[in-house]
Amino acid sequence: MSRKILGFIFVFIIVLVSYQCAQRGTPTGGPKDITPPELTRAEPPNLTTNFTGQKIRLYFDELVKLKDIQKQLIISPPLNNAPVLSPIGNVNKYVEITIKDTLEPNTTYTFNFGQGIVDNNEENPKSFFTYVFSTGDYIDSLSLTGVVKDAFNKKADDFVSVMLYKIDSSYTDSTVYKRPPNYITNTLDSAVIFKLNNLKEGKYALFGIKDASGNNLFDQKTDKIGFVRDTINLPTDSIYLLNLFKEIQDYGVAVPSMEASNRISFGYYGEGDDIQIETITKIPDTVKTKITKEREKDTLNFWFTPYEMDSIIFVITNESLKVKDTFKVKNRKVEFDSLKISMSQNGNIEMDKPINLLSNTPIIRFDSTKIKLMDKDSVEIAYSLKLDTLQNLLNFDFKVHPDQSYRMELVPGAVTDFFETSNDSVDYSFRTKSIADYGNLTLSLNGNTIVYPIIVQLTNEKGDLQREIYASRPQEYVFNNLNPGKYQARVIFDMNGNGKWDTGSFLEHRQPEKISYYPTLIELRANWEKIETFNLIE
Repeated sequence: MSRKILGFIFVFIIVLVSYQCAQRGTPTGGPKDITPPELTRAEPPNLTTNFTGQKIRLYFDELVKLKDIQKQLIISPPLNNAPVLSPIGNVNKYVEITIKDTLEPNTTYTFNFGQGIVDNNEENPKSFFTYVFSTGDYIDSLSLTGVVKDAFNKKADDFVSVMLYKIDSSYTDSTVYKRPPNYITNTLDSAVIFKLNNLKEGKYALFGIKDASGNNLFDQKTDKIGFVRDTINLPTDSIYLLNLFKEIQDYGVAVPSMEASNRISFGYYGEGDDIQIETITKIPDTVKTKITKEREKDTLNFWFTPYEMDSIIFVITNESLKVKDTFKVKNRKVEFDSLKISMSQNGNIEMDKPINLLSNTPIIRFDSTKIKLMDKDSVEIAYSLKLDTLQNLLNFDFKVHPDQSYRMELVPGAVTDFFETSNDSVDYSFRTKSIADYGNLTLSLNGNTIVYPIIVQLTNEKGDLQREIYASRPQEYVFNNLNPGKYQARVIFDMNGNGKWDTGSFLEHRQPEKISYYPTLIELRANWEKIETFNLIE
C-alpha cells in the first residue's frame, strides 16, 4: 500500500476518533428530576410511644434542605419554645430536630413539615410530611375535617391556622387571645380543606385565624378569625366550615397630628360615630373652629383659623363607650391647607356614575349662578347642586347623554370654604362615549330561599366595586352602559337592612353577613346585551 493511501487512512481514523470523542462529550441532558426525597428511617421511629428524648433525626435517600421552614412547620400542640432544626442554609441527608421544651405527659405531638423539606437539586418537596410521637402509652387517632373560606372575598387566604381548644374549666372566650391551642394545623397555598389528625376524645372549640404575627394567638388588630359556634364533640364525622372575617377593631384614638397650620388630624379605630372633640386650652373668641370627618378614612379633622399659640390640649370622648382621652398637640411649622377643587371624573366619564366637585377644605356655601354647565354646542344644561354631609363634595345632578361633550365653568366666588377662600376661574371638560362602546348586563337571581333585602354588586377583576343595586323584593338587575371588560357578580344578604355588608364579632358570637359569588367572571364586550342567571346556593 502506498504512503499516500496509508496517510489518507490515518487522517480518516484521526478525524473519526475526534468526532466520536466530541460526540461523547456533548451534553445530552436527561429527564427532569420530579421525585421528592423519601424517608429511609427515623430515630426514634415515627409513631413512637413513651417518648422521652430531646432529639429526632429523619434520614432521607438523597441530600435535602429546609425551605421556608419557619412558616411551613406546624407543631401540634404548639411548643412554648421553637425547636432547633438543621440543616439551616446547608444540605444533608438527614433533618435533625432538637426539642427545647418540657413535653406534656400522655400527649400526642405532631410535626407537620408542609412543603418545608425539599431535595437539593430541583427542590422537590416532601409534601405534608408528618412525624408523630406520644409521651404516653398510645397515639391519639381521632381526626377532624373542614373547609376554610373568606366571608367577604371570593378567594380564601392561604396559610390559615386552624386551631382546636379543649373545653375544660380553664377555657373561656378570652382563651384564644391568651394562649396557643391544644391542636393546630394550617392550609397551604390555595388549599381550603383542612384536617386535624391524632386528636384525643373530648369537647373542643374550633377556630380559623389568619395569623399575621405567627404567634398562635388571635390579635384583633391584625388577624382575621372564623369560628364554629357549636361545641365540637370528638369523635365526629361532621365536616365544619370556618368563615374568616376581619372584625371592626376595638375603639381607640391615635396620637393627633398637626398636618397643616389650619388643621389637626385625629385618627381613630373602630366605631367613631359618637366621638366628641373639645379643647381644654382657652382659644381666643376671634378663632373659628370646625370638625369634619375625612372621606373614606377613620379620621376627624379639627379646622381652625391660625393664631399664635404653643400648643392645644384636647379631650376626645366616645359618648357611647364613656371613654375619654387627653392629648397635647404642639404647634409646628407646616403649610396652610388652601382651597383646591377637583372633579370626581375627568376625560371619558361613566354615564351611570355621579359627577362631583371635591374640595380639600370644608365648603360653607356655593353660588350656582357662578357655575355654568354646557354641552358641545355651548347650550347651557340645567342641573341641581347639593352639598353632602361631609361638606367637601358638591354633587351635580343632570341628564347625561351618550356621545356628548360637556364643559363646566366656575367663575370666582362659585365655591367658598370655611376660611372664606373662594375658587379661581376654572374649566372642566368631559365626555361620554357612544352607546355602541358600552355593554349591558342583566342578572336574574334564581333561588328558593332568598331573604330580602339584598345588595347585588358588580366588581372588576381586582374586586373594586363598579355598580350596585339594592333590592327589597324580587326583580331583574339591569346594569347598563358598562365598559367592556370582565366583571365579578356577588349578592350581599343585608340581614339588618342597613344598606351595607356587616362583618362578624367573635365575642358577640355573631357571624358576618352572607355573600354569594357568581362562579365565574362575566366577560362583557362593546355593544353586547348579556343576560346571566345567578343560581344562589345555600
